[in-house]
Amino acid sequence: MSVQERKERERAERERLIVATARELAEQQGWDAVTTRRLADRIEYSQPVLYSHFRGKREIIGAVALQGATELAAAVRAATPSEGGPRARVTALARTYLDFAERNPAVYDAIFQLDGGLPFADKDTPEPLKDAFAALLESLGEVAGEGVQPGLFTEVFWAALHGLATLTRAGRLPATEADRRTELLVDRLAVL
Repeated sequence: MSVQERKERERAERERLIVATARELAEQQGWDAVTTRRLADRIEYSQPVLYSHFRGKREIIGAVALQGATELAAAVRAATPSEGGPRARVTALARTYLDFAERNPAVYDAIFQLDGGLPFADKDTPEPLKDAFAALLESLGEVAGEGVQPGLFTEVFWAALHGLATLTRAGRLPATEADRRTELLVDRLAVL
């Protein structure tokens, strides 16, 4: 292994450590607790080393968002069975999405709530964000209904899921009715 290859590998490892530590700190204490000073202390590197990887917290949030979008896409695809019909796929998708939001609140916020400097719905949208949307579209496109553009339907369904996730997490909706809400969403929006 050349010196250059070793340096590149070490740099990538440091970057992964920074992102993992930011994510862990955000999940434990919220994004307000994530500062370059705290990250530097936790990973035992100087702040200038952090700034050599990320220009600031915004870019760190963006890196967590991209990682989270990749995980969300994988979770949705893994949960949506090829057999069982459209209802089973859409219900599994909805439950998986809502479960992801509940289990990973800081990551979910990085993807959908916070400014990570990432463009959405744009030609410059990073591939992990496009893929997360594609994972939703794969199951939702088939239940959009006649004459309804699958992408547009996916946006509306996704917006409904996001609203449920956000309102439930904020305590605005009782968690006891979460399954019923999911069933209602699937039954009323999807053409099954």
